[in-house]
Amino acid sequence: MYKTTKSIALLLLAFSSTIKAQTVTRFQPTHAEIVERYKRAQKMDDLTTDAVFKTTVDAHWSADGKSFWYCNVLKDSVREYVWVDAATGKKEPAFNNGKVAAALQKNGVSADASHLMITGIIMPEGKSTKQIKTDGDWFELGADGSSVTKIPAPVEKVAARGGRRGGGRFGDFRNGSTSPDKKWDAYIERGNLFVKPAGGGTGVQYTQDGTEAVPYGAMMWSPDSKYLAGYLIHPVKDTTVSFVLSSVPGTKRGQVRTRPYKQPGDPFTSYNLYLFPVDQQKAIKVNTEVSDFDNSAPLLRWRFDNPQYFTYEKFDRGHQRLRVIEVDANSAQVRNVVDEKTNTFIYRDKQYIYYPKNSNLLFRTSEKGGWRHLYMVDLLTGKDQEITKGNWVVRNVDSIDLVKKEVTFSASGINAGEDPYDIHFYRINFNGTNMVSLTPEKGNHLVTYSPDKKYFIDNYSMVNIPPVTKLRRTADGKELSLLEDADVSYYKTTGASPPEVFVAKGRDGVTDIWGIVSKPSDYDPTKKYPVLENIYAGPHDSFVPKSFVPYSEMQSLAELGFIVVMIDGMGTFNRSKAFHDVCWKNIADAGLPDRILWIKALAKKYSFVDAERVGIYGTSAGGQNSMNALLMHPEFYKVAVSACGCHDNRIDKQWWNEQWMGYPVGPHYDAQSNVTNAHLLQGNLMLIVDEADTNVPPESTYRVADALIKAHKEFDLFSVPGMDHGDGGPVGRMKKRNFFVRYLMGILPPDYNSGEVITKQQVGRERWAFQ
Repeated sequence: MYKTTKSIALLLLAFSSTIKAQTVTRFQPTHAEIVERYKRAQKMDDLTTDAVFKTTVDAHWSADGKSFWYCNVLKDSVREYVWVDAATGKKEPAFNNGKVAAALQKNGVSADASHLMITGIIMPEGKSTKQIKTDGDWFELGADGSSVTKIPAPVEKVAARGGRRGGGRFGDFRNGSTSPDKKWDAYIERGNLFVKPAGGGTGVQYTQDGTEAVPYGAMMWSPDSKYLAGYLIHPVKDTTVSFVLSSVPGTKRGQVRTRPYKQPGDPFTSYNLYLFPVDQQKAIKVNTEVSDFDNSAPLLRWRFDNPQYFTYEKFDRGHQRLRVIEVDANSAQVRNVVDEKTNTFIYRDKQYIYYPKNSNLLFRTSEKGGWRHLYMVDLLTGKDQEITKGNWVVRNVDSIDLVKKEVTFSASGINAGEDPYDIHFYRINFNGTNMVSLTPEKGNHLVTYSPDKKYFIDNYSMVNIPPVTKLRRTADGKELSLLEDADVSYYKTTGASPPEVFVAKGRDGVTDIWGIVSKPSDYDPTKKYPVLENIYAGPHDSFVPKSFVPYSEMQSLAELGFIVVMIDGMGTFNRSKAFHDVCWKNIADAGLPDRILWIKALAKKYSFVDAERVGIYGTSAGGQNSMNALLMHPEFYKVAVSACGCHDNRIDKQWWNEQWMGYPVGPHYDAQSNVTNAHLLQGNLMLIVDEADTNVPPESTYRVADALIKAHKEFDLFSVPGMDHGDGGPVGRMKKRNFFVRYLMGILPPDYNSGEVITKQQVGRERWAFQ
């Protein structure tokens, strides 16, 4: 009995000693210590600038797509040039830098072997020697590369680069005013449509009710020249917003800047669709609804094989219905080829809609099945076929091959055990079979293709794993060459480390919420550090970085003694439709319930995380989110810095806010306004506003300030003269870190004016966008 009691006593003593040794105390630096931490953060900022090399390959392809060159910029700006044979994957130095520099010097060109500036390299067809461009002049290398001969500038056959499909407002005629058969000329006069013989003659007036204020326009000839189709347009002039530039050099008064700015609920120009049969010489109104939710007239697409029909797209205001409508030019009647409806929203800006030439097929993305997938639609029957399916997201479509009946696309969420936001590339048949992974390695992939798309360069990494760049064959994804493995040797000497990934369950107890964590590079596991959340919960995307981040402002803040986190909560994009739908008419939610649970889970796992001292900061939508967190969750968030926030969704731009908050503008807009809820403020708040903000009107912040003053609340307001939309620039970032040190750590930040800390911000002020 004695031995047992003694053993228990010894065990308890040992346990007590362990607990004592592992006691965690709050990180609470003195003023002198925080001054040193500011200096340390500045030193880390400097040390980590350009500290990682060979992170990407910017390929300059030859015109025939068989080879390319690229330049690696190394430490101390040393440059090396690489030549790659695409078919074999063989890579080699493009030339000997020392020999070329010496040869250039003999030709009177200033050249340094380590910092050789070459802006062009070609190998002309039929030649075995390269030609290089430096300082605007071209030289041909000798056989062994030790001599150069100045040559006339060659006619450079630059490899074609992919372009984006353009858009915008159209004039009176979209495919020319002369009919395809060259028999007729159409024109608009005093707002009305006239048609006359192409060889001359008197014009026939087809419309009578057009005016210069309400004209006909956006006309388009049918391929057989039998019809014109176009619109009677009721233009709307957007109302304006203004700001005052207080500090323009050479002036004595504030300078007013005014511009058009459409806000939620404002009217749009409307378009009534008409047909104009040439043989009938009159206007026939198409039996369809007015289009009143477009910045330009809907584009008409005539059938390539039967010009009796054309289609156009109609997106209803409110974002709950999308149609592709077919018009019968003989009868002026319509039918819906595609008619998608939803109880929440259809994300307009992420609609991929593609009409291949000389085809009656339409390819489009939709979330109607709960995930963003790709569909093929038969325009003749309206039947659609799901090409991709599963609990994952199509991110983009790279190419569609009608001959091979294949689609190349990117997606995320397919690979089990991997971050669901990581992007990979695939190819799949139109019928959904034979899906091939082109980028199998774990990580977030970025792909760039050769001009003929026969090859692609695959750059992949993770937020805490450096990039790898490979050359692959598009046909099967086969690796042809390891081009570069990022060089982090110098970076490792700085003492910095990339963020860590952390995953916790969301509010439903089921859904994984992903985020990252930055901690001080010298953190002490026996200390508890206050938490800062960097928030941007705009529903238009996801925002936690997935590619390698060697250093960031988050890490710079962490060096002061914070745990800095970033999270993608519910209501953001690139997950399931249900995940995204949380934001519908509920933008104030901002995923905050998920974020709070995530931070609590982080603190439960890591004793150095102090979830009782939590601050939050953000810009734009993040500015709205950060203030809202303080208003609606004061039991958790204690301090916020809000920069250029869209604090009231009725004041901000129409296209963004109606997409998530809906139309018409209802009471829910007011209920979720930071202006309306300003009286709820309990914690410490700093508002930053950029005087020349062209994104979110500055009055959005000033109205919040006005409401706070009327509610007798104490807060800080900082305005940056002449600056456009942002976080206040270097001065704003300095004010932000000082605010968190003061109110989360409870100590005075460094005194900049007395020179306790000399910062880059004090050395030189950024030039703002407006002067």
